[in-house]
Amino acid sequence: MKPATTGARAIELRVHDIGQLFHSLDPLPYRERDLDERVEEYVVGWAGEMPHGPSEIVVHLPAEQCAREEAAHVRDAIRNYFAYRAKVLGWELRELFRVGRSSLAVGIAVLVSSVVVARALGDLFGPGDLGRISEEGLIILGWVANWRPVQIFLYDWQPLVRKRRLYRRLATIGVRLAPAPPAVAPGATEHDPANEQRIRS
Repeated sequence: MKPATTGARAIELRVHDIGQLFHSLDPLPYRERDLDERVEEYVVGWAGEMPHGPSEIVVHLPAEQCAREEAAHVRDAIRNYFAYRAKVLGWELRELFRVGRSSLAVGIAVLVSSVVVARALGDLFGPGDLGRISEEGLIILGWVANWRPVQIFLYDWQPLVRKRRLYRRLATIGVRLAPAPPAVAPGATEHDPANEQRIRS
């Protein structure tokens, strides 16, 4: 089957049934269903590789599938799903910062305690090796206790923010159904959502 070319910034999906787009165990109506994990991974993967983001999502379906009543809900279902996923990432981001703040409080307490105890041990043992080892070991312990909050506030939040921004963009772009030939061309293989193709013109 020769994939269609709808534009350099279009993400194209080619499926044989509308149900392939959604999680098979989700009992909700199509408008509220979760996307199939492979579909989500494919769309997010391609969208993340586009420098300026995708312009639209094009779903290629056989003509009889496009005529189904459920086809009218595909656009809203896809956009609603990515909007919900953006909200979930927002909750995860807030939880991450909550953990970061509590970890920072513990880390600072451990650091202050380590410095105080290290000085006390230094005075107790004097300038010898035992006093120096005890003092330096406690100082190291105090800084290690702050490794987790430092990682959270410097690095861990960034991937979540980028992904949330991407999901918000996917929740607002256009979604279009395009009739596809019902038969597979000779010599071609069937495609499932994990192996769908997007062509850049």
